[in-house]
Amino acid sequence: MTLNNISEAEWQARQDLAACYRLFVKYGWTDLIFTHLSARVPGHDDQYLINPYGLLFHEITASSLIKVDFDGNVISGDYPYNNAGHAIHSSVLKARPNINVALHSHTRAGMAVSCLEGGLLPLSQQAGEVIELVCYHEYGVANESNPQECQKLGEDLADKSLMIMHNHGLLSVGRTVGEAFYYLYTLENACKVQVDVMASGAKIKLPDPDVFHELATHTLPSAEGPGDYVTRSWDALIRMLDKQEPDYKD
Repeated sequence: MTLNNISEAEWQARQDLAACYRLFVKYGWTDLIFTHLSARVPGHDDQYLINPYGLLFHEITASSLIKVDFDGNVISGDYPYNNAGHAIHSSVLKARPNINVALHSHTRAGMAVSCLEGGLLPLSQQAGEVIELVCYHEYGVANESNPQECQKLGEDLADKSLMIMHNHGLLSVGRTVGEAFYYLYTLENACKVQVDVMASGAKIKLPDPDVFHELATHTLPSAEGPGDYVTRSWDALIRMLDKQEPDYKD
């Protein structure tokens, strides 16, 4: 697809989001052509970029992403969007004008923890990093014909950066693609550890709650922007992709 009259900021957002799709493949977070990652179009608060429905994540490039407005109109792109994807991402971006990115996954560990009544448990250091950023959402079918569910999704997210969607999967949001990816990566690892620990059947060792709270407080998002460790992590991932899969930028 040929793109005309897009800003440098939008092209950068496209490259970052395309990189994120490729990273989902590398970390084994894909679900065929399903799930979706979005980024708000810079300078257009009511428009966002999302994957073309029908492409596998390893096929996605900066130019193949489609641009959609909150009313569901495809502004540019050669494919349709997934209806559930539009419902979820437009709802989240509407509800949180202070964030620009939303990532949704159906990973095995994430779905397993989403099916537990207790949700994420304070077991590992990575759980401690994000446990106070997590909210929960009861299972509901998100699509364009169910506006109540879409509204509830935004309400339940409130001011959190991560959501465990019960019986469904995980959702992360951020001001940048790198920030949203870092939160999801950390939560995903915490879910994997939790599933492994619970499957072992061994007696569980829980950390001191005060120490865990201190860790959670230390890793809360800064009002100034993503933390230095978040930015450094994202830069490292981009260097890897630039060497291994540079076509994501096309």
